[in-house]
Amino acid sequence: MDYELAIENTPDTIPGGTGILLVHPSTGETDRIDTDFLKTDTDHLLVVSTRTTAREVQQKLEHYGVDEDRAVILDTLSVERGYSRRSSDRVHYVAAPDDLDGIVDQVRQFLETHDGKLRVSVDSITEMAYYADEDRAREAVERILDLLRDHDAVGLFHLAEEVHEPEVLEGYRDLFEGIVTLDADGTVTGEF
Repeated sequence: MDYELAIENTPDTIPGGTGILLVHPSTGETDRIDTDFLKTDTDHLLVVSTRTTAREVQQKLEHYGVDEDRAVILDTLSVERGYSRRSSDRVHYVAAPDDLDGIVDQVRQFLETHDGKLRVSVDSITEMAYYADEDRAREAVERILDLLRDHDAVGLFHLAEEVHEPEVLEGYRDLFEGIVTLDADGTVTGEF
């Protein structure tokens, strides 16, 4: 199964099972790329947010015209920060951003309980590594990539370039079939 890709300077379609690494400056504006990825040719989508709360993700989806009825959000911050939270069919929580097993389990549950074209956004690997560590974050990413392949889904994984050592960044580049780079000036390039 192929998926349309609505990100500039990338192929028109990608096969199911593809993981895309979005490399960006830590202050880069990634919302447009993320939401273009999520709202195109999609039956159901999961946003794994280690950077913002579910409420902030909902506001982003609404602002960029993503169909919220198709969206499930995994909020990894609110429990740890003591914010009020109420799980629903569309919003789930794990205890903390370093609960990487919990994050992977939620991705698995989403993929197993939804049909059709499925997209996953992981925002972000950098925050996962910050809260856990580089090795555990990479292992979680590898597990999620395996799940995407198993379920013919696609994923977009955010990574802030200057935060990671060059060898760590290269290691991530080797894991992904596609790399989208957002430069500080807003230029987008794709390598597939």
